Amino acid sequence: MIEIKNVSKRFDDATALAGVNIQIKSGSVLGLVGSNGAGKSTLLRILAGVYEADSGEVLFDGRGSFNNTPVKQEIVFISDYPYFSSSNTLKTLSRFYKGIYPNWSDEAYNYFKSLFSLDERMKINKMSKGMQRQAAIVLGLSARPKYILFDEIFDGLDPVIRELVKKLLIDFVTRNDASVIIASHNLRELEDVCDSVCLIHAGGVIAEEEVDNLKLGITKLHLILENEADIEKIKNAFTVLKASQKGKIIELTLRGNREEIMHFINELEPNFVELLPLSLEEVFISEMEVTGYEINNILAENG
Repeated sequence: MIEIKNVSKRFDDATALAGVNIQIKSGSVLGLVGSNGAGKSTLLRILAGVYEADSGEVLFDGRGSFNNTPVKQEIVFISDYPYFSSSNTLKTLSRFYKGIYPNWSDEAYNYFKSLFSLDERMKINKMSKGMQRQAAIVLGLSARPKYILFDEIFDGLDPVIRELVKKLLIDFVTRNDASVIIASHNLRELEDVCDSVCLIHAGGVIAEEEVDNLKLGITKLHLILENEADIEKIKNAFTVLKASQKGKIIELTLRGNREEIMHFINELEPNFVELLPLSLEEVFISEMEVTGYEINNILAENG
């Protein structure tokens, strides 16, 4: 289990994190999403022991990671821009990792290397961005860590490799009871692999929920009303996150209990009503709009 307790971090006059509290159970995957500059990468670096928190603490099964080598040997951190020196090849790095991580598996390394069809003798800085990301994944999973921290893990990967990475990650977590955090802007990919999601903005946590529960607080639907004035009754009764109309069909995204919303609307006796599936991206946009982080405000501020 990974516990993040009231963690704060500042860089000069800028607040990167402010009192963040998150918990990631063993055998689960948390998606960390948020606006640019929200503090996602800073949080991962604190977890990895690269940065020290100004206040609060991070615990891996009750142990801190900063200046704690035994704990760091159980953590793999793949940053958004993995660094490889000009002389590194996958083969030389595998030897390096083997000397650092006591749970390293040559068998796993050979298996993952073959899956991604990587030439272990090729200098990694000569590889494409996507291949470099694959090399980092091969090394990370071969170390057989208890805790995995990924920053934009899907960046640069083609659709087939993204699906492969998701399958490998789910299998790895299931087999090893690992705790995983993935920071990403690719919400479609996170939806497939994550058990829960943490929304972070301006250094603070907005929401942390299981993926399905996060969607329950928001309802999206199409409806046709006999009396168009009834739309004002709906807007007065619930928080409207988004509203649009094409012809007679009204599309609404509402915050609130789904059963209460549907009961209220059915009382209005609509000519047509249909619940629509809600993507994680739509949830993210809706939650960000509550904070004032939305496209109309951005355009207004820079217009």
